[in-house]
Parts: sequence; structure tokens; C-alpha cells
Amino acid sequence: MHLDVQWIVGFVDGEGCFHVGINPHPEMTAGFQVLPEFTVVQHQRDVSVLHALKSHFGCGVVLQEPRGPDGLPGGGLDHLRDRIVPFFVKHPLKTSKNVDFHKFRDVVLLMGERVHLTSEGIGEIRRIAATMNRGRSR
Repeated sequence: MHLDVQWIVGFVDGEGCFHVGINPHPEMTAGFQVLPEFTVVQHQRDVSVLHALKSHFGCGVVLQEPRGPDGLPGGGLDHLRDRIVPFFVKHPLKTSKNVDFHKFRDVVLLMGERVHLTSEGIGEIRRIAATMNRGRSR
């Protein structure tokens, strides 16, 4: 299935999510693990769209939930930095989700600079993540 880039933009605007999780992890240098995540969720009957997105981006995993929608996580940090982020910089989202994407991009770039390995960096990433999605003032 061929996906037009503007169709992908509209689809992700409606069905995608850019999220940054920060979990305590005593084995990490700063005591926390930062998990940036790009996901797209779709009902099982439309799982072929998730496979097409995976093929388009050349990364990700299609997860099938036994009693719910399927999801496509966008892959590891390198895939996020090298494939997902450049795509949405070149082809901007049209809704307020673009604001979350830019914050997500900032976190991914900070992680590429290894900022997340310091307490100060965790604080900076935590401040950014707190303003994303539902934390953003409407």
C-alpha cells in the first residue's frame, strides 16, 4: 500500500501521539529513564495501514492487542531522530499536535546530546514533557 505524505500527516494528526515518558530507573546515570514514543493506534480491521506506515518509515513495530486496537510504536531513539522527526519537520502537522511534535523533537535532540544522563537534563526534559498533550494549556 502506497501512502501519500499528506495523507500520513492527516492520519497522524488524527490518530498519532507524541509522548515522553520519564520513569524512575536506579540503574540509569541520573536515576531516570526517558522514553520518547511516537505511536499510532488503529482498530485491528485496519492493521494494514499500520504495516504501510511501518514500511514507509522503515521502522517501528506493529503490536496487536488481544482485546483492543493495534498500535505502531515509532522505534528507538535513532529511528525517531533520523526518520520520524525529519519527516514531520519536512511535512508539518496541521493541528495543535504540531506543538507537541516540536516539544517531542526537542527532547529527542536533547537525548542525542546525552542531556538526559544528568539531573539537570532530566529536569529540563520533565519541564518540556509536562507541557505536552493534556498538560498543555488549551
